[in-house]
Amino acid sequence: MSRKYFGTDGIRGLVGEAPITPDFMLKLGWAAGRVLMDRFDGSNMILIGKDTRISGYMFESALQAGLINAGVDVGLLGPMPTPGVAYLTRTFQAQAGIVISASHNSYVDNGIKFFGGNGTKLPDELELLIEEELGRPMITAEKLGKARRIGDASGRYIEFCKGTMPWGFNLKGLQIVLDCAHGATYNIAPDVFSELGAKIIPMFVEPNGTNINRSCGSTKPEALQEKVVEVGADLGIAFDGDGDRVVFVDHKGELVDGDELLYIIAKYQQEYTGGCDGVVGTLMSNFGFELGLKKLGVPFARAKVGDRYVIEMMRQNGWRLGGENSGHIVCSNVTTTGDGIISALQVLLAVTTFGESLNRIKKGMNKLPQTMINVHMAKRVDLATDEAVQSAVRATEAKLAGTGRVLLRPSGTEPVVRVMVEGEDKKQVKELAQELAWTVEQALC
Repeated sequence: MSRKYFGTDGIRGLVGEAPITPDFMLKLGWAAGRVLMDRFDGSNMILIGKDTRISGYMFESALQAGLINAGVDVGLLGPMPTPGVAYLTRTFQAQAGIVISASHNSYVDNGIKFFGGNGTKLPDELELLIEEELGRPMITAEKLGKARRIGDASGRYIEFCKGTMPWGFNLKGLQIVLDCAHGATYNIAPDVFSELGAKIIPMFVEPNGTNINRSCGSTKPEALQEKVVEVGADLGIAFDGDGDRVVFVDHKGELVDGDELLYIIAKYQQEYTGGCDGVVGTLMSNFGFELGLKKLGVPFARAKVGDRYVIEMMRQNGWRLGGENSGHIVCSNVTTTGDGIISALQVLLAVTTFGESLNRIKKGMNKLPQTMINVHMAKRVDLATDEAVQSAVRATEAKLAGTGRVLLRPSGTEPVVRVMVEGEDKKQVKELAQELAWTVEQALC
């Protein structure tokens, strides 16, 4: 079970170094089927979608066999963005949806994400039950399930995306460069935007199983930035490998991240839809984003990093908008989970309504300079109770004088503590971050 875990993104593993084997995936399919069979209400179908990495073919077959062995009927979607699987799980009234993807990671990684029948991620208690079932001997069901390929899955999702826009909405006159990261949006996003009237210049739409996210996509948008300027496009859009994240590039080639995109959507809602009830960000959201929302009169709250925590806080507050600076944006008035294409359309609705360039609209908020330093954690220390560290934090905050913020956050995947300082003065921010990081390092060594 090394390097495999249930977390905010489900079970994950490294295919190259410490592989999730087909045997494990077979057992996982069986265990998930056994647990979810007890909750079937009319339908016993589970959908499987995947991104374009080569290991997805092997894992798809193994998962399918395990589910069938548990008596589950399987609907195969083929390459499909993660949010597309969530939508189709609701549409087909399936019991669950499974996505085989490692999101923005390279092709050597792969993992699993589960969605319940309502299109949201499975609750922790069900994931724990599946983990428990993995430890039991595999027993073949009295009645085996069947599998079928759902041929019109892409078309259904394309129509859903377009249908989220107001009647008469179109993108005529806009030239857009699309970076699909050789991932799950490669055969869907170009159709969505071109069918809405935009002139599309597609990039990275030729997946070969090993090139997903390679020097492209939302985490590596440099090629997109160059292309937008080269062709004189109005803007560029980049998705990650499984299509649940999005970032933009304006006509000047400047990156527009998730915080800025959330600000633009909130500004549109505030001015044109009767108001934005509030926005949930994360501990990593830029302080300038918070200040920008305050000027709009829009409430703001921070959740822990991870879309699951963002969605939980959105529900608690009764708000419809939230997300992360990585570009994972949730518009719950439209869909149930983070969706790169849906979020991009919401931004374009704002851009076309305001009648201004993306570059101009984003200037409504002023991103503050930010410095982050990763400090190696040689030993575990409760930094919240370490007096030297807390004294240094208070001193740093005093120097910022209310114009910035400090964050110490242990990584969930690496043995490091992320030391972040934000403020108005770039030079001061860098110096304060270095000083604070040194203190943290002394506590951890």
